[in-house]
Amino acid sequence: MNPTTTPAVSLTAFVRRTAVASLLGLSLGAASVALGHGDVTPQEVDTQGLPDLGEAPLMENPFRPGNQHAEEHDTAVAVGERGYAGNCAVCHGIQAKSGGLTPDLRELEEWDDEYFLQRVLNGTERGMPSFKANLDQTAIWAIKTYIESVSP
Repeated sequence: MNPTTTPAVSLTAFVRRTAVASLLGLSLGAASVALGHGDVTPQEVDTQGLPDLGEAPLMENPFRPGNQHAEEHDTAVAVGERGYAGNCAVCHGIQAKSGGLTPDLRELEEWDDEYFLQRVLNGTERGMPSFKANLDQTAIWAIKTYIESVSP
């Protein structure tokens, strides 16, 4: 073995190992970011046990106490919790507690019902997808009922 070539071979091997380790680290980091974001594909919600609210948009949460379907409030909370977990929590936080990057849905008021419905149906230009193909009105209002149940 020639002593003058040994450092070059070692340096080459070192650079190669460092490059491989760096790429592996970047790959793992990218994977954890992707997996940490969760599933952003809108998920259908099983609304069994709740009345079909039809196609005509309601401008007020029908499951809220005192409204048309108030007797279904508890069922709507349970259905809404599952719907929220599968569609909203990844961005808006567990139990609707936002981490600050997206709106804190617990701050919505009763008069924001129409606003909520339109945002869920149409999405936003800032990254929220439209859910109109995946969530019917019953599911949307059940999710809103759940959000109201965890709001301060």
